[in-house]
Amino acid sequence: MRKMKKENKIKGENPMRKIKIAKVTLNMGCGGDQGKAVKAAKLLKLIAEQEPIPTFATKRIPEFGVRPGLLMGYKVTLRGKKTEEIIKKLLGAKDNKLKRKQFNPSSVSFGIKEYIQIPGMQFQRDVGIMGLECCIDFERAGWSITRKKKSRKIPKRHKIEKEEIMKFMEENFNTTLI
Repeated sequence: MRKMKKENKIKGENPMRKIKIAKVTLNMGCGGDQGKAVKAAKLLKLIAEQEPIPTFATKRIPEFGVRPGLLMGYKVTLRGKKTEEIIKKLLGAKDNKLKRKQFNPSSVSFGIKEYIQIPGMQFQRDVGIMGLECCIDFERAGWSITRKKKSRKIPKRHKIEKEEIMKFMEENFNTTLI
């Protein structure tokens, strides 16, 4: 039998190298102030449209009055289709500008000083003025092997570099790097 050559499909980018958003985490710390914690929970629920979960202290820091088990704040983790919507919304508060030092390998983090800077958000009298932190985590296809029971390593060529995330954010969210 004759060996037939396989016709190459249209050469394009390897789908395994494509970067995608793994999750977006919104965080609000209250420093042990219970009144502020209730306001943070209300605000995160309003912004993310999802129930926030509390975060607790794990260490004792006597100078700040922190003890293990003390409520320190709230956070919300978003995955799936909601992530792109919330990123566009939060980047609007930063005028789609991010500093280069805010980028890390496989993530980007930024803070918003006042939630009323977010487009579409109105001042909430019962909450007051508060800020929040946003962390966007990225991954590639096949990344889940690191989370399985037997720990596996990702090869260096498959890891996400800081420059790749910058390019991704510029192309998909029209961000300007400062």
